[in-house]
Amino acid sequence: MKRFGPGLLVTAAFIGPGSIATASAAGANFGFVLLWALVFSLVATTVLQEMAARLGLVSGEGLSQALRTTFQNPIISRCAVILVVAAIGLGNAAYEAGNISGAAMGLQSLTDIPLWICAIFIGSVGAALLGTGAYRFMEALLILLVVIMSGVFVFTMLMIDVDVSALLSGVFTPSMPTGSAMTVIALIGTTVVPYNLFLHANLVQKKWRGVPTRQAIAESRTDTIVSIGLGGLITLAVVSTSAVAFFQTGEQFSATSLATQLEPVLGSSANAFFAFGLLAAGLTSAITAPLAAGFAVSGALGWSTDFSDKRFRAICMSVLVIGTVFSAVGTKPIAAILFAQAANGLLLPVTAVFLLIIMNRKDLLGEYRNSFVSNILGVAVVITVTGLGLFNIARLFL
Repeated sequence: MKRFGPGLLVTAAFIGPGSIATASAAGANFGFVLLWALVFSLVATTVLQEMAARLGLVSGEGLSQALRTTFQNPIISRCAVILVVAAIGLGNAAYEAGNISGAAMGLQSLTDIPLWICAIFIGSVGAALLGTGAYRFMEALLILLVVIMSGVFVFTMLMIDVDVSALLSGVFTPSMPTGSAMTVIALIGTTVVPYNLFLHANLVQKKWRGVPTRQAIAESRTDTIVSIGLGGLITLAVVSTSAVAFFQTGEQFSATSLATQLEPVLGSSANAFFAFGLLAAGLTSAITAPLAAGFAVSGALGWSTDFSDKRFRAICMSVLVIGTVFSAVGTKPIAAILFAQAANGLLLPVTAVFLLIIMNRKDLLGEYRNSFVSNILGVAVVITVTGLGLFNIARLFL
């Protein structure tokens, strides 16, 4: 377990309210038909996160810091920095609204307090944890709660009557039923999270400090593949339990009925257990997203990425406040979460293109720069997510 760390944190970051709500919506509305999008998102996540980790280990720089020195033309360089600041800063604010909405939804289920008050409370707790640095001590507890809830989803999937032939068909036969485009992009956006690329490149530097580069890359690669694979299993379990509980069963799918998926195992305790898990998942992601935004924006602007820096903390708090406000104004939780995931899916091509350009820099990475196969996989990811994004935008005007 000493060889694991950053990959598990990346997985814990994307297994939040967004992944649970999005995977549940996919299963409830389309059954197993969209599982191919989940498989693609897992492959894409593994490819891109491995690149980000390799960048951090070899160069000792974060993704934003490397981006600032990649383009010689000052106009192009500044445009790239502005694009990263806008994409990651605004994207994380949207993502944060989904995190806080999910955590508030869990808290409301336990207390019956109005949702907007729950959202403000969650935002305040997140601000206190970030402001004092206490989140480091609570992180393990919150991740443990998320892991327990995830384990119950997997156990439930094994206990219920899953249509294996339909599941395999959804994995190997890509299709997009009418009205599924936004869900497909959200399903990809909830797994291939752009801010995790910035987070991963910074975390690996601390984890494998002083370890020989080749050994560090090998251990980091194992950490990434295993961790993301576990995350994929959890998401598959959520889609499966939701498909069995809601798809073509006559049961109404909504924010208040999400816990129905766990009733085959937990019975009457499902609502309380699910609410605790959702609260923990939301609070964990609500802390991680502002930190990642701080790394990305500060690095792009050439500021310190140390948490003690006032500008770094100001970025973190800004993302948290914006997310809290949008969550508290009355946006429907499921709608806010799905919108955040779709926004991530649309912002992903921008981040992925910059990462590919950086990973081919011989002066920065030397023998560890991208191989031909890595570039082919990366380009395939960019083309696919760009095509899906453009397709979804075109549907709005047709």
